[in-house]
Amino acid sequence: MAILHFLTLNDLSDEALFKVLERAVQLKKDYKAGLLNDSLSRKVLAMIFEKSSTRTRVSFEAGMTQLGGSAIFLSPQDTQLGRGEPLEDTARVLSEMVSAVMIRTDDHTKLQRFANASSIPVINGLSDMCHPCQLLADVQTMFELFGSPQNLKVSWIGDGNNVCQSYCEAAGIFGFDLTICCPTDYLPDPEWVRLGNGRVKFEQNPTEAVAGAKVITTDVWASMGQETEVINRRNAFQDFQITPALLDQADPEVKLFHCLPAHEGEEISKSLFDDPRTASVWQQAGNRLHAQKALIEYLITR
Repeated sequence: MAILHFLTLNDLSDEALFKVLERAVQLKKDYKAGLLNDSLSRKVLAMIFEKSSTRTRVSFEAGMTQLGGSAIFLSPQDTQLGRGEPLEDTARVLSEMVSAVMIRTDDHTKLQRFANASSIPVINGLSDMCHPCQLLADVQTMFELFGSPQNLKVSWIGDGNNVCQSYCEAAGIFGFDLTICCPTDYLPDPEWVRLGNGRVKFEQNPTEAVAGAKVITTDVWASMGQETEVINRRNAFQDFQITPALLDQADPEVKLFHCLPAHEGEEISKSLFDDPRTASVWQQAGNRLHAQKALIEYLITR
């Protein structure tokens, strides 16, 4: 059977994605009930981190342990990658030693090169282009909160970054309607917008963008690697902050999503997490664990 990688959502068929999400829901129920599962017994995940992480590292490592496997943390500073070993050589070596590789990087082309040389599944733990694992967790959360993402109105407020681009891709796959509201200099790449299959539209006014929305989602204004742009970005995004008053303009059942970490006083107002409509953020974060367990299990054992 051909090796399947997960560099973008569209690397899996729609059928496979729904299967993964269905399994994620079951794995979460099992976890909450204290039921053990050893579907990845003696399997090993190598995790290559070129960017720092809390949720990605903990969820992948804990997920492997919970399914009976193990995970190895690798950084360029601790491996031969930091001394110039080609990505392709590392991919070939790890293919002989572990069951799958997760990579968190600042350059999507590195993922593609690694996957092209790998004979085991490669997973995108975040790249400069997209964050498909985050969207698996977010869509799982939509299923849990609303029964289905189909025809749900989702409003993205803020930077048209890698997570936003995965939202465009997810809208086309899962059938939700995505309204993007961000400054014109920070729009997502048109190629990703096209993946939304007509489900993506733009709005300049945040109040109008969230009207009727059941999910309002955002991310930091300056991501890792954009530290030199902080001042300019704060100025550009100052009118795009999510506040309780903005949530009031959305559907009465609105829930806030944020991939975290959050910067209070920037993309969200101070103490916004005291608002009960934002409790969904922690549910969303927790679902990273279960969605990724289901993903790894599918890629390795299908």
